[in-house]
Amino acid sequence: MSKPFPVDDPFLRGYYAPLHMECDAPNLPITGEMPRELDGWLYRNGPNPQFAPRGPYHWFSGDGMLHAFHIDNGRVSYRNRWVRTPKWELEHAEGEGLSGSFGNPRYTDPRVMKLNSTLANTNVVWHGDRLLALEEAHAPFEVDPQTLAPRGSLDFAGKLKGPMTAHPKLDPVNGEMVFFGYSASGRFTPQVNLHVASRDGALLRSEQIEAPYSSMVHDFVVSRDWIILPIFPLTGSMERAMKGAPAYAWEPEKGTHIALIPRGGSVTDARWFTGDPCYVFHPMNAFDTADGKVVCDMMKYPVAPLFPGPDGQRIGKEPPVARLVRWTFDPKGNTDTYTEQALDDHPGEFPRLDERFTGLPYRHGYFQVGAVTDASIGRDKRNGVAHIDLQTGRVGSWMPAAVDFCGEPVFVPRSTDSAEGDGFLLSVVYRGETGCSDLAVFDASQVEAGPLALAHLSHRVPAGFHGNWRDTRASASS
Repeated sequence: MSKPFPVDDPFLRGYYAPLHMECDAPNLPITGEMPRELDGWLYRNGPNPQFAPRGPYHWFSGDGMLHAFHIDNGRVSYRNRWVRTPKWELEHAEGEGLSGSFGNPRYTDPRVMKLNSTLANTNVVWHGDRLLALEEAHAPFEVDPQTLAPRGSLDFAGKLKGPMTAHPKLDPVNGEMVFFGYSASGRFTPQVNLHVASRDGALLRSEQIEAPYSSMVHDFVVSRDWIILPIFPLTGSMERAMKGAPAYAWEPEKGTHIALIPRGGSVTDARWFTGDPCYVFHPMNAFDTADGKVVCDMMKYPVAPLFPGPDGQRIGKEPPVARLVRWTFDPKGNTDTYTEQALDDHPGEFPRLDERFTGLPYRHGYFQVGAVTDASIGRDKRNGVAHIDLQTGRVGSWMPAAVDFCGEPVFVPRSTDSAEGDGFLLSVVYRGETGCSDLAVFDASQVEAGPLALAHLSHRVPAGFHGNWRDTRASASS
């Protein structure tokens, strides 16, 4: 029997509460004028537990639910579906939750442990004519791009060994997908696998690098010449988990370690750099300079949010916030440290860019403004969207009404050959007063002017993580 969800967990209430339905809405009502240049699909992914969890709940451990907005000729349709992973199917058949957060063995049914199933709850990307739902502890899970029906795990013709990150990088020049998988030799192991897949989805390269310790490696960056792999002191420990202590915990004494691995070389050519303890869930971009340096723009936390110390005690009195900084590395130099420059003072998360400039010098960035990892929704809380001009330092932002929350902004170019930053910014906005959500479309160069158009849902899209745009203007299949 399905049990009620805990009422005392802030990540199971309000904006964060799971949605208990799947639906299709073929014609959403629209306020304003939906740009006719938009022709494609916005896919969003996030944790949406099907059943009440066993034991303590962590926001990162809910079942994946996809939300798909199809925009065509000024009209918008919507569809949402749970990602029907093996875990979801088993729990659905049993009618109750069978697992603890992060598969904690103290709370997880042996049948779920045996499945070793993905949650597929973090990101959704289009590559090699496949739509992949991703989380970082397992292989990708393919779904149908129109119906969102399951197609099953993807192991790249048996060549993918171990997990795949939820944040692969797509090279805009050659179409390659660069990705990694941490805990590559088993849960909480320090090895990290690096992979490269071709434009059509064939696995071209796989290597393994040894990290200084087991870490939650959520994201990374690539430039034209380098893979930049960060190891932050948010450590994983099976010994802790088996004792009932936190599986992942903040251990700042281990410091920050960052590997620069040549894209044209091998992990044996890696240069390691060290820095002060910090955490980055999401970088914005990286690029190479004319004099051989590597620049990385990162949304940096002073301590890892959402996780305690090894003893289970909360770190600090208030949830930490991230701010955008620039790290510069000199792989040709004789130092193993890097420099840091503050780029902006707004608290923020979910940084994005015009992905046609991934790994290349760029000017325009976008991010969600606010304390994303703070679930204590009060009357003064809200999250907006922002555009930063990295050449001038100017930031333009739009903030919705109190208790309204913008999701991660996704950039869509006005045309395939438009200039960098000439396009639209898409964000799903939760309306606290009504409990419903809107798809908001902004002019990316004038975010502060507010939405050009809103497509209105009659329900909410819960707080999620990431999404991407699949452009169908240049494709015969939609």
